[in-house]
Amino acid sequence: MRSSQAITIRRGVPPGTERQAAELYWEAFGRKLGPALNPPDKAVGFIAAHLNHDRAVAALAGDRLVGLAGYRHAGRALTGGTAGDVLRSYGLLSGLPRLALLALLERDPAPGELVMDGITVDPAHRGTGIGTLLLQEITSVAATLGYRQIRLDVIDTNPRARALYERRGFTPTGTEHTPYLRTLMGFGAVTTMRRPVTTPQGGRG
Repeated sequence: MRSSQAITIRRGVPPGTERQAAELYWEAFGRKLGPALNPPDKAVGFIAAHLNHDRAVAALAGDRLVGLAGYRHAGRALTGGTAGDVLRSYGLLSGLPRLALLALLERDPAPGELVMDGITVDPAHRGTGIGTLLLQEITSVAATLGYRQIRLDVIDTNPRARALYERRGFTPTGTEHTPYLRTLMGFGAVTTMRRPVTTPQGGRG
């Protein structure tokens, strides 16, 4: 059932909503990240403990977090945690292969490019325009920081997300076929999509 509650969009992960943010992120990307961070409850706890609060825009229905879009800027993304954090949480023997899997998902930005670190909307609020509102705010963030374009990567098992991005003006610019990841991570191709930021304001901060 769709909610009719008013939605507020704000920058940053609101204090006290870390667990909600991690649960939303895991609901959207758990299939992709599961081999590296499972079991789910431990993964959600790890994500919640290592969020970079200032690398996201959030959608709130009242005081409940119902949508989240992360981005990477100045070397920091929404989901944080160092190699040492992974090893401390999962142990040396289990942590080392997890680090190798996480490294396979890393993508370096090009100059002038803001990389989105995932977008997710609570299932009960999908179809209400929250995804579009989050993308609009990410565009505003990119403009404020002086980026010329926004980039995101979408896996082949998430056609719903790709359709949203295409409706919002993102264009596929290349697909990397990764059959070696289908068994490990559950997807076999990653498509890069980009959209220009047409109204840059100010410089990077």
